[in-house]
Amino acid sequence: MLDIQTRQDDEPTAFEQEADFSGIDKVRLIEALARVLPVGALMYDPEDLRPYECDGLAAYRRMPLAVALPYDEAQVVAVLRTCHELGVPVVARGAGTGLSGGALPHECGVLLSLARFNRIVHLDPHSRTAVVQPGVRNLAISEAAAPHGLYYAPDPSSQIACTIGGNVAENAGGVHCLKYGLTVHNLLRVRAVTIEGEIVEIGSHALDAPGYDLLALMTGSEGMLAVVTEVTVRLTPRPRLAQCVLAAFDDVIKAGEAVAEIIAAGIIPAGLEMMDQPATAAVEEFVHAGYPLDAKAILLCESDGTPEEVAEEIGRMCAVLENAGATEVRVSGSEAERMKFWAGRKAAFPAAGRISPDYYCMDGTIPRKRLGEMLEAIQAMEGKYGLRCINVFHAGDGNLHPLILFDAGREGEFERAEHFGAEILELSVALGGTITGEHGVGIEKINQMCSQFATAEIRQFFRVKAAFDPAGLLNPGKAIPTLNRCAEYGRMPVRAGHVPYPDIPRF
Repeated sequence: MLDIQTRQDDEPTAFEQEADFSGIDKVRLIEALARVLPVGALMYDPEDLRPYECDGLAAYRRMPLAVALPYDEAQVVAVLRTCHELGVPVVARGAGTGLSGGALPHECGVLLSLARFNRIVHLDPHSRTAVVQPGVRNLAISEAAAPHGLYYAPDPSSQIACTIGGNVAENAGGVHCLKYGLTVHNLLRVRAVTIEGEIVEIGSHALDAPGYDLLALMTGSEGMLAVVTEVTVRLTPRPRLAQCVLAAFDDVIKAGEAVAEIIAAGIIPAGLEMMDQPATAAVEEFVHAGYPLDAKAILLCESDGTPEEVAEEIGRMCAVLENAGATEVRVSGSEAERMKFWAGRKAAFPAAGRISPDYYCMDGTIPRKRLGEMLEAIQAMEGKYGLRCINVFHAGDGNLHPLILFDAGREGEFERAEHFGAEILELSVALGGTITGEHGVGIEKINQMCSQFATAEIRQFFRVKAAFDPAGLLNPGKAIPTLNRCAEYGRMPVRAGHVPYPDIPRF
C-alpha cells in the first residue's frame, strides 16, 4: 500500500534536478518485456515507434525505446513491475490527442499505450453510471448511453477521438463544463496500477467515499501517479430541449463584460463561448455557420432543460446581452440551427489549420471580467512577435484558447510562437488566473509553473508524487518543474503569490 507518511518524511531529491536515465540497457529492457507480453504487444523497431513520437502538440517529438500495447490489466501490471525493477521511465498514452505534450515519450523509456482497453464494461441506466476501460472514446460513452436517454457530459472538442483515460489524466472539460463540470465532477471511481505493479481502487460507486479525496488527486495528475485501467463515470439525463443564443458585439471589451454580467445575473448557461473576429472569419470560411463577420466578437450562450425552463432562461440571457451592448442577438429556431452554431465553435482548431501552415494552441484561465483586457493585450503581442492569433474562449469559466499562427518552415517562427504563448500564460497568472484550464501542463507549460508556484509549493508537489512513485519513473520531466529548471528559466519562485507582472492587481 502507499506509505504517504514515511515518504513525506524523506526529503525527495526530484525537485532539485532532472533524473538521469541515460544508462538504461535497451537490449535487456526489450528481452524483459518480451517475456511478459504476447506476440504483437511490443514494438521497438524505429519505423514502428515513429507514430508514437508525439501527441497532439506535434512541435515536440521524441522516440521511446519501446512501445508496449497490453491486452489486459495483468499485462499492464507486468510491464510496470518490469520497468520498476529495471529503473525505466514509463509514459502512459491514450489516443494521443493531448495538447500539452503530456504523452510525449521519454527517450530512455517505454511508452505504455492503453489503446486496446476499449470496452464499455457495464452501463447501468438505473444508477446512471458506466464502467469503461481507459481506451474508450469520450463520444462512444454517450453513444452507448443514448438509448437510455443519458449521455456523458464532458465534451472536449476532440471527443470523437480522445479517450476517457486521457480525459482523466488531463481533467478534460469542453464547451458544456460550465454547467455540468469537468471530468473530475463526472467520475465516481478509478482503478489504476502503481509503478510497483500494485492495483488500487480510488473512489467508489457511491456518491461519496470516506477519507481524503484521492479521486480528485488522481484526476488531472497527467499520468504521474498511476496508470488508469478502469473508470466509473456518471451519466446525465439528456435535456428535453436545448437552444443557443448567438450575440454579436462591436467591441471585445463589451463582449467580455457581457459574459461577467450573465453569471452575475445568476444564470449558469449550459455553454458560454466567445470567439473574436479573426476566429469567426476563419471558421465561417470553413463550415459556413452563419456568423456575422463584421462583429469584433461573438458569444454563444446555450440553455437546456424543459421547454419552460429554456424559454425563461433564454429570455433572461437575451435581456442581459442586449443591455450589455450586443448589436445582434439570434436564438436558434431548430436543432439543426443550434448544431450549426456549435459546429463553428467546434471547428475552430481545424479552421486555423486551413489558414496557416501551423498553429500553437494555448490554454490558460483568467477571471471572466478580464476577458476583454486579455484580448487587447494579445492584439498588442501580435505586433510584438510578428505573428497572428485567433482567439476562442470557454468564456463562462474564463478558459482561453488563443491559436497562434506560424510557419515552422520559417526560421525562428516557432520560437517566437513559444515566447508569445509564454507571455499569454504569464499574463494570465498576473490577471488572477492560471496557466492551464483543461489541457494540462505536460512539457509545454512546465516553465510557467515556476511563475505560478513558490518553491515550497513545488516541493510539496514532489512529495505527493513521491508517495505514489518514489523512484520518479512515471512520466518524468512533466508537469512539475525542478528547482534547477526554474532557476534556468529565470523565474525561481520565492514566495506564494509570486507573479511576473506585480503591478497588475489580482482578484
